Amino acid sequence: MNWEDLHHFRTLAQQGSFSAAARALGVDHTTVARRVSALEAALGLRLVDRLPRSVVLTEAGAEIAELAEGAEDAAFAVLRAAQGARSGPAAPVRVSAPPALAACVIAPRLSLLRARQPEIVVTLCGQIGAADLDRREADLALRLSRPKQTGLIARKLGDLAFGFYGAPGTPPDETGWTLIAGDSAQASLPQFRWFEARLAGRPVAFRSDDSLIQAGAARAGLGVALLPDVIAATDPGLVRLQSRETPPLREIWMLVHDDLRRAPAVRLVMDFLAEQVQAALELQTPEAAGINPATTAVPEQERR
Repeated sequence: MNWEDLHHFRTLAQQGSFSAAARALGVDHTTVARRVSALEAALGLRLVDRLPRSVVLTEAGAEIAELAEGAEDAAFAVLRAAQGARSGPAAPVRVSAPPALAACVIAPRLSLLRARQPEIVVTLCGQIGAADLDRREADLALRLSRPKQTGLIARKLGDLAFGFYGAPGTPPDETGWTLIAGDSAQASLPQFRWFEARLAGRPVAFRSDDSLIQAGAARAGLGVALLPDVIAATDPGLVRLQSRETPPLREIWMLVHDDLRRAPAVRLVMDFLAEQVQAALELQTPEAAGINPATTAVPEQERR
């Protein structure tokens, strides 16, 4: 039995059709069909009934799919243990972070890591959703909420502040602002809910699910956007505007799987990310960003 065949079948069982499984795997749907047929031949079992637009698991297929989940978990645990046992820093490290942090905080500073540790190759993924560290979708992750999963080591790096930003010349009186807002894809975000609750029928000129796109629209004079200070405070095309409202803070957490935290390359990147994120948060001083220090929580220690 080929383990890749089993992986393709497991994805098909999760997604429900060859085309959906192909999108999830980043391959052609004929590849998924070929892999599943090969697994059926190796096992001597029919695992799926093929319908025009979907597949239905046979009784044997449902049982094999359930067993395959445990087999994949064990395989990922082996990969994590192998990387964690490597003794040198020469290894690739995959980092997941919210798009704005990835583009404006981490990527511009990676040359510093390259100068210190040229043997480490970082893959940086800007993701709104949470990467699955159990399944090696990332080795390290930055997230804007307190983690709930078990088996992960979490360290709070600080608090992300938000402010209202517009192009130079934007009227200072907030009652006259035309706003730039998020869309329904951001409905789960605390800053989105806070902002929507305070729109109160005020005009919205533009919506986007991406902070960098909102910043671009604000820079072009389309309206006023609620943006993280770390991406807007140093932008010469944006000015921070005073408001009677105080936006909520978001916690920045760094996560690593317990199996990987002692791997030299992962440890070096963890230390680098903590250093650089905290340096970026220094822009959030009262002088630079108009933040009330009393609202900034004291960072917590590294914890499970």
